[in-house]
Amino acid sequence: MTTEQAVASQVAQVLEQDRPRRRWWLRSLLALITIATIVLWLFPSNNKPTLHFTTQPVTRGDLTIEVTATGTLEPLNQVDVGSEMSGIIDAVLVDFNDRVQQNQILAHLNTDEQQARVVQSQAALNVADARVLQSQATVLETSLKLKRCQTLIQKGLCTPQDLDTAQAAHARANADEASSKALVSQAKATLDVEQTRLAKAEIRSPINGIVLKREIEPGQTVAASLQAPVLFTLAENLTQMELSVAVDEADIGKVHENQQGNFTVDAYGDQIFPATLKQVRLAPLNEGGVVSYETILSVNNEALLLRPGMTATAHITVQQLTNVLQVPNSALRFSPPPVEAKQERGLMDMLLPRWGNRSRQPKDKRNDKLKRVWLIGNDGQPQAIEVTTGPNDGRMTQIIEGELRADAAVITDAVSKKP
Repeated sequence: MTTEQAVASQVAQVLEQDRPRRRWWLRSLLALITIATIVLWLFPSNNKPTLHFTTQPVTRGDLTIEVTATGTLEPLNQVDVGSEMSGIIDAVLVDFNDRVQQNQILAHLNTDEQQARVVQSQAALNVADARVLQSQATVLETSLKLKRCQTLIQKGLCTPQDLDTAQAAHARANADEASSKALVSQAKATLDVEQTRLAKAEIRSPINGIVLKREIEPGQTVAASLQAPVLFTLAENLTQMELSVAVDEADIGKVHENQQGNFTVDAYGDQIFPATLKQVRLAPLNEGGVVSYETILSVNNEALLLRPGMTATAHITVQQLTNVLQVPNSALRFSPPPVEAKQERGLMDMLLPRWGNRSRQPKDKRNDKLKRVWLIGNDGQPQAIEVTTGPNDGRMTQIIEGELRADAAVITDAVSKKP
């Protein structure tokens, strides 16, 4: 046997002698783990989390009920100025923000073609006038012939046939004169139409106001076919404006004419502008399944800070309550966490501690017609008080009936904390 084989044999003998000792240690470790597991299952920790309540006092004071809506500012009278004629723009005489007077010329269309039509209509009128003169001369001639024949027939110098011919010629002459005069009236009407069209080549302001938009440039072609193109947009008076807001259908029954309100715009931060409710329109607005109604508020803009198209958030005061009992809305939303029912621990609970969790929580037999607020009782647990509520302003709610007094602390939230 070599030296290496001898050493290997000695090591094997040592390991064979230590095997019973290792088995004893493993068995002891397994026994300890089993005992610790049984103890933890049979005697669970009682360190359950505790609830800490947040409270706020019940107060008595004034309550202002408002309806909030968003909309845009608009001028009282906004007019789109267009053109009934087609043509090329020769000149634009006003620009953005310019103040204009009624009947002031805003732009010119090229009038070369229209002026030629006016000249043509004037020539047709002159021709018609000449035909009237000619027909009048014919009437005079036939009238003289008729009179002469009537005189000569008494002396036997004019035959009855000649008299009939003279009378017929005179009648035809009168008819020609009437026809010529009618042609004159027609030519005058045509001339008036062409002159009116020529006058419309000058785009004039229909109101006193300010230019909000200018949609044309010199040299641009205007095509007026089925609809007159909009060239300018004018606002009559920016010192008095309207705020058009969409009031939700749930709030429309609360708003009425002459109610006061206020609004803010993003351009001026927290600055508040007053407004008066002017009109509630009956036509519904349906956008995405949401029904609302357009409501108009009148706005005084003497300082000219507000501009058309600004988005505003309006608050309309619909009711004011004085010296009423009120609680925070969060107190009405609060509901304490459910309490676990006590259970008897049997054999199955001893062997399987989670066995008892199969039981259902007791149902809350709450009357849905009443609302509840919660106070902290003498035992430190939440105590419910049923109340009848009134209107709210989004933060506080009026309490109409209930065993609740001012300065009482109502629970608004609960936080679970582990010991």
